[in-house]
Amino acid sequence: MKVSYHGHSVVRVETAKHKILIDPFISGNEACDLDAQTVEADVILLTHGHNDHVGDTFDIAKRNDALVIAPNELAVYLGSKGLNTHPMHIGGAHEFDFGRVKFTQAFHGSSYTEEDGTFIYCGMPGGILLTIEDKTIYHVGDTALFTDLKMYGEMNKIDVAFIPIGDNFTMGPEDALIAADWINAKIVVPVHYNTFPVIEQDADAFAEKVKTGEGRAMKVGEEIEL
Repeated sequence: MKVSYHGHSVVRVETAKHKILIDPFISGNEACDLDAQTVEADVILLTHGHNDHVGDTFDIAKRNDALVIAPNELAVYLGSKGLNTHPMHIGGAHEFDFGRVKFTQAFHGSSYTEEDGTFIYCGMPGGILLTIEDKTIYHVGDTALFTDLKMYGEMNKIDVAFIPIGDNFTMGPEDALIAADWINAKIVVPVHYNTFPVIEQDADAFAEKVKTGEGRAMKVGEEIEL
C-alpha cells in the first residue's frame, strides 16, 4: 500500500485494488501536483465541508463514478447534487470493500460556499481513521488540540498520522507536537500549512521536534510504503 501527500491536506492511498483520495483540494492549490481532470479515485473521503477540503470532489467523483464518504450532512448535500455518497457520523465506523472507516471528533467548523455565494451548513467536522490491510492511517482533519486525541492513540495502533500545523484555523506547531505525542503514531506528517500566508509554517522544524514516532515533513508527491 502506498500513501502519498499532495499539498495542504490532500492525501492519496493506493492499494492493489483501490485508489482513495482524502480532502482533494487540487484546483486553486498551488502546492498540489495532481491534475483534477485526470486523477483517478474509486473512493473520496472528506473530513468536513470547507471548500479547501471538498475541493474538486464534484468533478472527480462524477468522472470516476467514485463513492464519496463524508459526515452525514455533508454527504446528504453532495448526494443532492448527484454524487454517490455514504453518510457517516462522529464515532461511527463502517467496513467497506477497501477497508474500515471510522470518523473521530474534530473541533473546527464545517460549511460549503457555492459559486453564487450560497452558504451550506455541513454538520460536524471530523477526523478519519482508515484501516486497510492491518495498517491504520489517521487523518486528523482540521482541529484544535483536544484531550480525546490521547484516547484515540491508546485505542488504535496508528501507522501514519496526518496532523495540521498551520495555526490560525487549526492547531499550530506547539499544540500539534502535543497531539503527536498523544496519538503515538509510528510516522507523523504535518499538513495544512503554507497554502496561504496566514498558515505559513516550517514543517521541517516541526518534524525534527516530534518525539513520539518519526516526524516526516513529506514533499509534495512523496510516498510512504506501508
